[in-house]
Amino acid sequence: MLFSCGWLLATALLPRATAAEQVNIPAGELTLTAEWLKPAGAGPYPVVVALHGCGGLYNRTGDRLGARHQDWVDRLVAAGYAVLLPDSFKARGVMQICTMHDRPVTPKVRADDTRSALAWIALQPYVDAKRVAMLGWSHGAMTLLWTLRPGFLDGGVKPVQAFAFYPGCREIAKLLDWKPSVPLTMLVGAADDWTNPGPCRELAKSTGVRFIEYPGAYHGFDDPGGTVRVRKGLSAVKGGEAHVGTDPAARAAAIAEVMGTLQRQH
Repeated sequence: MLFSCGWLLATALLPRATAAEQVNIPAGELTLTAEWLKPAGAGPYPVVVALHGCGGLYNRTGDRLGARHQDWVDRLVAAGYAVLLPDSFKARGVMQICTMHDRPVTPKVRADDTRSALAWIALQPYVDAKRVAMLGWSHGAMTLLWTLRPGFLDGGVKPVQAFAFYPGCREIAKLLDWKPSVPLTMLVGAADDWTNPGPCRELAKSTGVRFIEYPGAYHGFDDPGGTVRVRKGLSAVKGGEAHVGTDPAARAAAIAEVMGTLQRQH
């Protein structure tokens, strides 16, 4: 799949409301919903599976995709990718878990959702199941790490590339045999005080994962327009507070990294 050389400079010109279809994905005893977006044409399309964070897939009122998700979707669809965004929360009766102390959905549980989403993709006649990539943000990035654990995707669709934005790595690092089953890039902010980059930095060193750290950037640095602020009431952060918001330089560099890697891979 080829990209225009000016895609990054043209970010502001991307369409802002890519039409979406809501689909159902069987996942064990649950049926998950997911947003499914396709480029023009008959396909077969390469696919990106995108995994939401603890704040869920939608905006605060629940009537549209969150701004970060929509921004990435618009960019990927414009580049010729279909995008599948599974919702791990709605079927379990929650909208967000960032402020919940007893979280009912863990990254390990969500890994099963992701495997089900990949199985759904394999059944679609207009996609190229050999050209699947994945990306995840925060809780979704941790889900991605669990999905890529050794043996978990054996016998099914396996992505050719994966990107984890500011995951937490403490729990996955406890698996002594963990090593991603596909090429993985971690993209983190050096100043992140929500998901400390230290454990991921060490995990990347021990496993050979590509690790990109953006100086001065906080959690959520790729948001399309979020001023850095202090988020309060967080259950997974000591003291319950952390900085979150856009870092323009890190955002631009991360977009270039992801889209450039996809171009070379696909």
